[in-house]
Amino acid sequence: MSAYAVLIGLVVVERLAELVVARRNLAWARSKGGIEYGRRHYPWIVAAHVALLAAAPAEVWLLGRPFLPALGWPMLAVVVLSQGLRWWCIGTLGRRWNTRVVVVPGMPLVATGPYRWLRHPNYVAVVAEGLALPLVHTAWITALAFTAANAILLTVRVRVENAALACCGP
Repeated sequence: MSAYAVLIGLVVVERLAELVVARRNLAWARSKGGIEYGRRHYPWIVAAHVALLAAAPAEVWLLGRPFLPALGWPMLAVVVLSQGLRWWCIGTLGRRWNTRVVVVPGMPLVATGPYRWLRHPNYVAVVAEGLALPLVHTAWITALAFTAANAILLTVRVRVENAALACCGP
């Protein structure tokens, strides 16, 4: 459990780093005329991610979930790979990356990095991590609950993002 708590702590630190980058990028985007979309769903996304990071270790601790190496090690690899994909997305988008949906009118869509192959590769990372992080220590209830909630939230989020880019993008 203590190694799992360290893993969760590292993911929390990573999320805080994301928020620092997002806040800086939001200020830049607003200075360039950026427009934010989907404000109503954003608090729900934040709540889901906080719940994931709280529920996974709570389930492990309260329900005595074991570490099963045959499941845990592959899921840890998925978590690490999802972090790599997330930061590849952040690096590729540069100042335009954000945890919010912010469009700077007239800027072209990014078509490099993982965006060469996928329109929303960051969400692939979110889905993979949301399923794998709890399963590192067999917290399957958290994995299922987050995945279900995340599916609903990402359906809304992708619609908002696609509409914002169609409306006010390039």
